[in-house]
Amino acid sequence: MKIAISENSKIKLINILLVLIFSIYGVSKKSFKHDEVSTFQSVMMEVFAPLQQGTMSLKERVDYVFTHYFFLIETSKKNQILKKKIQELENAIFQFEEVQKENERLKELLKFGEDIPREKVLAQVVGWDSSNEFKVLRINKGKKDGIKLKSPVITINGLVGYVYRLSNNYSDILTILDQNNRVDSIVSRTRSHGIIEGLANFKARLKYVVRTEPVEIGDMVITAGLGNIYPKGIKVGKITNIEKESYGLTQSIEITPTVDFHRLEEVVVLIAREEEQKE
Repeated sequence: MKIAISENSKIKLINILLVLIFSIYGVSKKSFKHDEVSTFQSVMMEVFAPLQQGTMSLKERVDYVFTHYFFLIETSKKNQILKKKIQELENAIFQFEEVQKENERLKELLKFGEDIPREKVLAQVVGWDSSNEFKVLRINKGKKDGIKLKSPVITINGLVGYVYRLSNNYSDILTILDQNNRVDSIVSRTRSHGIIEGLANFKARLKYVVRTEPVEIGDMVITAGLGNIYPKGIKVGKITNIEKESYGLTQSIEITPTVDFHRLEEVVVLIAREEEQKE
């Protein structure tokens, strides 16, 4: 009885093993089957595929825009910084050139006044009476700088005027264009003597020149050194017009100053020494 049961068990075991072997062999040999899509699946593919493609394309574009946007912002910031630095450098160069020009003008002024035996103070024009044809100028030097009343003011081109009012830090100059400023002068060529007074339109006139004096247009007029204000020999202007009236002892002479008051920037104030002031 026991032998029969053992033989049946062996047969069942062998059958099971055979089934498993054939099953594994069948699975290994099975090929993948390509099923055809249905009409519904085809429609869904056609509809959603472009949407998926567009979504991917939009994502790529957004990524591209953001990447380049931030890059452009950063580049723009750098450009602004560079532009600011360039502008600062250009301003510095411009200021350096202006300082250099000013130094050259001041050197010429000092050199021009070497022959004048007076103390010299360089000053800049900081204001003028524009309603009065520049007849009054203001400079940036005053009592603290040794400026004194009635000190003559000159440039390399000629006579400007004299100090008629001052404070600790500033001085006002009454120019030769003002009618209240009278300058004893002589015509350089003929040595004819006269008095220069201010006239309109940036002109002056030479008065009291005797009618018989042979002065001509183009003659240079210089300071005579009289009146104890202006040193002798400083250029004042050129004769630009002469009118001889049919009567009278003198002639009317128009003078154009050698100083260009429109472009006046720096001046030299001549300070008289103590001995000269006492005299």
